[in-house]
Amino acid sequence: MTEEDKKTTENEEKKEFLQEEHETQSELDAALARADEYLDCLQRERASFANYRRRIDQENAAMADQLLGEHIKIFLPVIDDLERALDHAPTDPDCASWIAGIDLIRKKLLKTMEGLGVTVIALEPGDLFDPFNQEALTHEENPRFIDGQIIEVVRAGYQVNDRIIRPAQVRVAK
Repeated sequence: MTEEDKKTTENEEKKEFLQEEHETQSELDAALARADEYLDCLQRERASFANYRRRIDQENAAMADQLLGEHIKIFLPVIDDLERALDHAPTDPDCASWIAGIDLIRKKLLKTMEGLGVTVIALEPGDLFDPFNQEALTHEENPRFIDGQIIEVVRAGYQVNDRIIRPAQVRVAK
């Protein structure tokens, strides 16, 4: 083989090598692009699943609060009756232990409800009426209160976290 044939062969081998290197680089670039695309899809799916899980957790918590509220509602008239009994307790000294017992039962029931996240909506005469968590039974003229102030809380309201179970019933000044 002559020197010129060797150079031609070497040039052809170099061309083939460069061609193979170019093809390999193209395949590598395509594989890297697919890997980036797959990674992007995976990250989107992970974020989507995290959002789904968060939404389901929030819905479950809201459902639990709603169900708790529905179950607690049946006990609210009992608390009302206990409070009425205490408001109209006999003045006879012999009934003092009976009155104390009724009060302990009421406190225990309220404490149990507080442990579940149920709280009394705190209202005082003179607070402003809020139609979102209060129900106005009457609008009355009253010289001691200005328009929109609560005159009296007739029946206590209750809530679970920030969700109203039962609105407070109030008398409102006009």
